[in-house]
Amino acid sequence: MVKRIPEDQPFVVRPNLAKRGLVIGGVLLAALGPLACCAGFLVLGSMNSAERGSAGLGLAIALGCLLLLVALPVGLQLWLIGSGGPVLALSHEGLWIRSRPTRGQAIWLPWEAVAQISRRRWSLEKMLVVKPHNPATMPNLGGYTAFDSAPLNVLYGSGLVATLNFADKPEAEILAAVAHYSAGRCQLT
Repeated sequence: MVKRIPEDQPFVVRPNLAKRGLVIGGVLLAALGPLACCAGFLVLGSMNSAERGSAGLGLAIALGCLLLLVALPVGLQLWLIGSGGPVLALSHEGLWIRSRPTRGQAIWLPWEAVAQISRRRWSLEKMLVVKPHNPATMPNLGGYTAFDSAPLNVLYGSGLVATLNFADKPEAEILAAVAHYSAGRCQLT
């Protein structure tokens, strides 16, 4: 286990924060935009023209505060994902994969220790899921890692995952590299 995936591997996959930020921003805009418009129409529609100026300013300040309350946790999450370095690295000997989704802690698995690599989807996220032969690989990584990877275990069946659609390389290129470097030493589904 290391704090960060080594960058000197033949194939390295990094998170693409611009893609993830645009998707999260679009989802939030689609969810919060209509609510903000409805609130504005309700507040401003029930007032005369003299009251609308000050009420409009108050509404703009309230919406700005709401936007700030939403943007800060989203920005923090993006920073946590991006500051951890690569999410996956492949070589002919094995692979490095993050063991914590929000930090850079990573684990090395030789190809012989990998039972299965599969592609899974949950909502907007497509993931490369790595299942080791020995399920005891993950419990020895610490309490914070267990807490971070518990939702991944529920959703994907393993805490060792790497993003496919929010990566700096296309999904097809990542899957082709996994097939090439594993050379049939583990099951690909």
